Amino acid sequence: MNILDQIVARKFEIIEERRKMIPCRTLTHSEHFSIKGRSLVERLNALHSSGIIAEFKRKSPSKGIINANASVNDVTTNYRLAGAAGLSILTDTDFFGGTTDDLVSARAVNRLPILRKDFIVDEYQVYETKAMGADVMLLIAECLTAEKVKFLARLAKTFRLEVIMEIHSEDQLEKYTPDIDIIGVNNRNLKTFEVSIEQSKRLFDKLPDDAVKISESGISSVEAIKELREVGYKGFLIGENFMKTDHPGFAAEEFIKQL
Repeated sequence: MNILDQIVARKFEIIEERRKMIPCRTLTHSEHFSIKGRSLVERLNALHSSGIIAEFKRKSPSKGIINANASVNDVTTNYRLAGAAGLSILTDTDFFGGTTDDLVSARAVNRLPILRKDFIVDEYQVYETKAMGADVMLLIAECLTAEKVKFLARLAKTFRLEVIMEIHSEDQLEKYTPDIDIIGVNNRNLKTFEVSIEQSKRLFDKLPDDAVKISESGISSVEAIKELREVGYKGFLIGENFMKTDHPGFAAEEFIKQL
């Protein structure tokens, strides 16, 4: 069983635990269900957008602890002040050290679009995502069937959430549905966790015209962003490069200034 399989198996266990404690009908009472949400698509397409989706991440399976002591409020506020186009918050606990409370806290102090970065495999998580105040939901093609992508994306749209479908190979584009707003090419192989931005370059011409294109993982230099922009990417998800420093917000500010 590879890392992705382990994560998904654990995710189903957690979903069943949470569903018993807080059913979907209770989640719909959240104030966020009456709010349209903020558009990451608009932010990425805006003139002079940095295109940076700055991520708050404490650890990862490949790197271990990245930054255990960072304050989500401080870091995400400073990401916003640095000029990030959007925020990404890890809410997986077992493998990435995040919590749903991290996203709730970030929402309370930020008006930027927020992506819930997690392994969404069940409709319950779509209800959760909206209830906690996220604007964007991630669907990882690697761990979902085409039918499940279609179902979860359609449900997300009924809740006025934007949807990113993350791929890491061309064949996964068969799972694309018009309810997908953004296509993210993951430069990290989710089975081996090896990284290369050549992945994004190679796949760009294969991506659907209607979706905004973003590149994810392994982006650590301004030069890499410039190369990916020339190819045609609008957004760039960066987490570890900022979070591994003592002051992630300052690191993001310096990076965006160079852009």
